[in-house]
Amino acid sequence: MRAFPAIGLLFLATACGAPAGAGDGHPCTEIGTPVGISIDIAAPLADRARAVNVTVCWAGSCQAPRVDLFPSSEAGQSGCAGEVCSAQARPTGAKHGFADVPGLPASPVRVTLALVSESGSTFSERVLEVTPALAYPNGPDCGAGGPQAGLTVAPDGTVTQRR
Repeated sequence: MRAFPAIGLLFLATACGAPAGAGDGHPCTEIGTPVGISIDIAAPLADRARAVNVTVCWAGSCQAPRVDLFPSSEAGQSGCAGEVCSAQARPTGAKHGFADVPGLPASPVRVTLALVSESGSTFSERVLEVTPALAYPNGPDCGAGGPQAGLTVAPDGTVTQRR
């Protein structure tokens, strides 16, 4: 009779320590989700962009997060030697960055995006309404991580939201 409480406690301890979603065979990690807006600037426009200024507004307040731009790349030549395969990254001429926006809602926000030249002058500015969506880094069975949006700046300066 004394084994029953011990088995019950063991079961309870095991159930409390199991990762979310583990019961259905899909483990949920503690991976974080950056909350904010990603920006991709297409070539050749990216050549002129030294920086990008972003302002995000909702509910009567605005944030102007810092965005660092980085050269974009894609998989180039690839090959395999036995069971080991590799690919070389090659530059695309595009640039990308991410604006951390704490508190970003999963509802419409107004975004002002301005590309800045090497001389410091703005050469392309667009204002658009964007609707961030909740991101699910481990899939929908594990719950949402936070809202994100993605913007693409085309070679002609047109800005669109990626879905």
